[in-house]
Amino acid sequence: MPTERITFAGHEGSQLAARLDLPDGPVLATALFAHCFTCSKDIPAARRISARLAAMGIAVLRFDFTGLGHSEGEFANTTFTSNVEDLISAAQYLAGRNMAPALLIGHSLGGAAVLRARAGIPSVKAVVTLGAPADPGHVSHHFEEALPQIEQEGSAEVTLGGRPFRIGKAFVDDIAGSALSASIADLKAALLILHAPRDETVSIDNASTIFLAAKHPKSFVTLDEADHLITRASDAEYAADVISAWVSRYLKLCPPAPPPGAPEGVVRVTEADPNGFMQDIQAGPHHHAVADEPASYGGTDKGMSPYGFVSSGLGACTSMTIRMYARRKKWPLTNVSVDVCHDKVHAQDAGLANEGKVDQFRRKIRLSGPLDQEQKQRLLEIADKCPVHRTLEGSAHITTELLT
Repeated sequence: MPTERITFAGHEGSQLAARLDLPDGPVLATALFAHCFTCSKDIPAARRISARLAAMGIAVLRFDFTGLGHSEGEFANTTFTSNVEDLISAAQYLAGRNMAPALLIGHSLGGAAVLRARAGIPSVKAVVTLGAPADPGHVSHHFEEALPQIEQEGSAEVTLGGRPFRIGKAFVDDIAGSALSASIADLKAALLILHAPRDETVSIDNASTIFLAAKHPKSFVTLDEADHLITRASDAEYAADVISAWVSRYLKLCPPAPPPGAPEGVVRVTEADPNGFMQDIQAGPHHHAVADEPASYGGTDKGMSPYGFVSSGLGACTSMTIRMYARRKKWPLTNVSVDVCHDKVHAQDAGLANEGKVDQFRRKIRLSGPLDQEQKQRLLEIADKCPVHRTLEGSAHITTELLT
């Protein structure tokens, strides 16, 4: 996943630090990610979701709000409204690069911010919230004990996530007066709400409030055992999978043009875990899968192995070929099932004269329906004519080139 490190001017002119995660191929759409309260653009959830979307052709801009992370400015002078203005500034920066965002994603208070910012970003077609509060004032419980001091002195230093931050009275007053119900009701974009039932920071009731306030199309998906920051890799990957599947319904993603000789398009495989073997597999904008190796081979077993995909191709092609023939003959075939096993065996055990080991694929085919024995035998013969079968038994030619 190529990543550009960029800066752009925020709401009051400070330079905000950002990363633009790009697909390996053409950019089919652009998303804008808003991080959680006092977090940064580099939290694991943001990185993993950006990587998954980039794998399906969607560029993602994630940035540090004013005064946070590597961005300029004073956090003590920011408010919820200024965060919303930073988001609009980010969208304007992208529009200036002909990459106006079609998707907004917000985590925690960032989720509340994208709900408010949508009205100022007309290019947006879909919005996703993760553990978002229905009321920005909810965030004040993080520093509830300091509220009297903030009211009296104008600001106070509080500890959030083990780090000191100065919270100003303007921030407290702003979140207290920033109701979201009208913004949610007038969102004019598809909405996906992701929330964990056991979220101890922002309760699940907030998801219910947002859902009821929104108009259709709207969707809710539970994040089950995830914590508020979605720190576990498996939870972040699940959220990324859900977002990537859901958003394809609302963004018009055109697949990249295939090279000559590849009429079905291009399959792009991108490394998803440099410390293991997990791979993102994207076939155009609509079909995504994950390949991996078993734990015993150093993988995380989150997807089929490469040979599992080869076996799947053989099984699927076999079933399709049988169905196509039976349909043409108008035979009463009601169902086809194909089991495929792959092994490395000695050539002589496979009935071949050459020495050494070869790949052996064993198929077991089940044909359902009132077929006579002659019809079953003919369909078994047709199975051997499946194109993938012929490719595996023939001599394929593979060319490789290095892209720079």
